[in-house]
Order: sequence, then structure tokens, then C-alpha cells
Amino acid sequence: MARERDDVVIRPATAADAAPLARVHIDAWRVAYRGLVPDERLETLDYRRREAMFLRSTRDGPEETYVVLEAGTVVGFLTLGRCRDEDVDAEFVSEIWGVYLAPGRWRRGLGTRLCRYGESLLRAHGCRSAVLWVFAGNANARRFYEAMGYAPDGASKILEVGKPLEAIRYRRDL
Repeated sequence: MARERDDVVIRPATAADAAPLARVHIDAWRVAYRGLVPDERLETLDYRRREAMFLRSTRDGPEETYVVLEAGTVVGFLTLGRCRDEDVDAEFVSEIWGVYLAPGRWRRGLGTRLCRYGESLLRAHGCRSAVLWVFAGNANARRFYEAMGYAPDGASKILEVGKPLEAIRYRRDL
């Protein structure tokens, strides 16, 4: 468990965190991707289905999820795992599958803390670099990751999120 300041704790997610994880995930999507992802898609996101997804992943998923709590309340999370891309050596390259914060907690340093915490875990597991995917049109996220030392590595793909959107892979040596 990592303690960043008296009221901020980062710890592994448990099944009991599934509902707050779902709330953070969907609320963050609805704010961060408004104007990028079609409104119809954002409005169909379902808290109960997302809660069930987190419940399954905390029990037997291939990924690791960590929550950040402020004053005992889940306000964000980080999900890590081996890189899912076929063009990298997954023995030495891991992926940050997601960093999400409740919209009211943005731009307060929590995202940076989560990323740095995740990077330290990846290094401890012997990973040499980390990758993550960002929608090409998500300028805020791109600026955030670039400030963290990540850079596009030339890979891109199209993700279907109610319409096809380009995602760009970022990489950082650890």
C-alpha cells in the first residue's frame, strides 16, 4: 500500500470496490470523451454492467487494478497488465490499460501519482517499458501523458466506440 499524503492512499482494488470503480469509470468517460465519443454511446454506459465487469476483473482478470482513495473514498483507479499488442515483447513491455479519476479530482496530481505508482510496480516486475493507448483526438490526455514522459511510438489503431476513432500508442522507457 502506498501513502502519498495523510488522506491519499493507493491500494489494490478488491471486489468491494466494484461499484465505486464503475462510477468513476463511467463518469470520467462521460466528461472526458464528450464531443469525441458519440453522446448516444456515452449515455448507454451502464453502471451495473460496468460494476459486474470490475467484480469479475478483481477476482480473476489478467489485469491488476489499483484504487486511489481520498479520505477513504475511491476517487480513481489505475489498471495495469502485460501488453496486449502482438508487435511488442510482452515479457518486458507492460501496458497501462487505464487511468481514470472522478472528474472533480482532475488536475490535482492524483493522475500523476497513479501513473508513477504503476510504473514503479511495472519496474519491480522486470518491465523495461510501458505503453498505453490514447484517442488521437483527446488532446488533454495526450498532453498529460507527454508531460509524464510518454511519446507516440508510431503505432495506431481504430477503435469502435459508437463510431471509429483512431487511438495512438504511447511508450515510455522505465
